[in-house]
Amino acid sequence: GAAKLVVVVAIFLLTFYVISQVFEIKMDANLGHIFARSALDAAAHSTKPPRYKCGISKACPEKHFAFKMASGAANVVGPKICVEDNVLMSGVKNNVGRGINVALVNGKTGEPVDTKFFDMWGGDVAPFIEFLKSIQDGTIVLMGTYDDGATKLNEEARKLIADLGSTSITNLGFRDNWVFCGGKGIKTKSPFEQHIKNNKDTNKYEGWPEVVEMEGCIPQKQD
Repeated sequence: GAAKLVVVVAIFLLTFYVISQVFEIKMDANLGHIFARSALDAAAHSTKPPRYKCGISKACPEKHFAFKMASGAANVVGPKICVEDNVLMSGVKNNVGRGINVALVNGKTGEPVDTKFFDMWGGDVAPFIEFLKSIQDGTIVLMGTYDDGATKLNEEARKLIADLGSTSITNLGFRDNWVFCGGKGIKTKSPFEQHIKNNKDTNKYEGWPEVVEMEGCIPQKQD
């Protein structure tokens, strides 16, 4: 009887040992899987590229405002203007229109001042000229075309835009695509300007060139 008891106890202990070992192995495997997955998730998260204001490709230095803009696509999709992660004009906001779309931003604070669009195909250039003359010194001015932004432009309007730092405005023609960022009171020509001519041999859309996009960092106005 004693011998049988010893054998039963031995079998019980052996069984318990085997089960515990298997359980520990599974536990280790599960924990290893969990830790490995966590490490992969952390690695994937750490390699995800950072997002900068307005979705631009790199961060702006201090005392600069991030901006990104695009002209309209033919006469279908309106232009888009974003400054400091604030979409000022877009088709989604329903505040864009045929012609030249303009957003004004405070040059010291980066805060929006006004947004307007002026029909340069079927409209009158006079209100546009008055608007350009009313812009205060130190204001950042962003412009983008949609459909046609040039037909009604006259020399006075072009001169006022050139005074904001534009170099392409004198050559802006029927259905050209153009985006520009300048400022009232700027002392030099603006480096922020893109212009594509309407050319039936190279147009991406029938009757219109491809969309032009531009991004950058606008220096803050200093006192």
